[in-house]
Amino acid sequence: MKTKTLKDFDVKGKRVIVRVDFNVPHKGETITDDNRIMAALPTINWLTERGAKVILLSHLGKIKTEEDKVKNDMAVVAKRLAEVQAAPVVFVPETRGEALEAAVAAMEDGSIVLMQNTRYEPGETKNDPELGAYWASLGDLFIEDAFGSVHRAHASTVGIPTHLPHGAGFLVEKELEVLGGALENPKRPFVAILGGAKVSDKIGVIENLLKTADKVLIGGGMAYTFAAAEGGKIGTSLLEADKEELAKEFIEKGAGKLYLPVDTVVANDFDNPGDIHTVKSGEIPDGYMGLDIGDGTIEAFKKALEGAKTVFWNGPMGVFEKPEFAKGTIEICKALAELDDATTIIGGGDSASAAKNLGYAEKFSHISTGGGASLEFMEGKSLPGVAVLEEE
Repeated sequence: MKTKTLKDFDVKGKRVIVRVDFNVPHKGETITDDNRIMAALPTINWLTERGAKVILLSHLGKIKTEEDKVKNDMAVVAKRLAEVQAAPVVFVPETRGEALEAAVAAMEDGSIVLMQNTRYEPGETKNDPELGAYWASLGDLFIEDAFGSVHRAHASTVGIPTHLPHGAGFLVEKELEVLGGALENPKRPFVAILGGAKVSDKIGVIENLLKTADKVLIGGGMAYTFAAAEGGKIGTSLLEADKEELAKEFIEKGAGKLYLPVDTVVANDFDNPGDIHTVKSGEIPDGYMGLDIGDGTIEAFKKALEGAKTVFWNGPMGVFEKPEFAKGTIEICKALAELDDATTIIGGGDSASAAKNLGYAEKFSHISTGGGASLEFMEGKSLPGVAVLEEE
């Protein structure tokens, strides 16, 4: 990585703008998962302990209406942040203006100002140059630590660092090292496991991993498009008919390294499944839909994972939110957690939720905090919020 990091700067007394990812799930004033706040603490604490004045910027949710503003007020985050670290936190419910400027001017070394939701500003998502310049005027230094947002060219991720000395925080540094290592110089065998609903969401990832990985295992809803591409019967299962030709190409290109399900758990109804049983892949009867990989596939995938030294996993194997269709995801998660001497990486999203909910999170080498960003990185794409940090 050609990017400067926190440790390259003398931060004492400096106003350090840190783009964090505090886009946490919440209901009213209760945060239901504070993992992203906790993940930002190493960078925040390192700065405050060294006498920096830390100005935190983050978005929270999508802002399209006034109701969205009320629902996604950053005050809920400020409360939790004050509880989990020692430095004093001042929350400013504004994104610009006198109140924000006065709060920054009044900061003491080792203190924190958390600004209101960046997306309250319409210019944030458009990377408005004036907005980026204004926010930059509040600080002396910019640190990017929101990996979940670096794939977006927004004012707070790309605009600010064009005006200030800049570098990566500990979280972004680790993400780039782990994901970059898996992509550029993985310990082999390197196995990728891709699930989730749609082939269209993962086209670039599948293409890139077929070049770099030794094995690519496909599960989840997108497996049925592959089954249809091979001429199989898929009943009422999820199908992207316009992606069948592409799936055929992947099957041809991936000969010997692309692993598809050999069986599938089917049900006669999604909401009220009265009849659940397992059939061979490509043999789903009319009126039934595939909702999980079967036992035969679980065993085949486990065998494919034997001896793996690097594994990247993104996407569940079935509708794991429903207990009847969670077995595939649970068993793959367990198999990865029990691998010896392997670097195991979860690319955020539903796979990360599954690992945490099942109690296996600690068993993985790395769980990415950015689902979309980690996928784009594994596609080999340039991430705008990282590209702007790279040294000339």
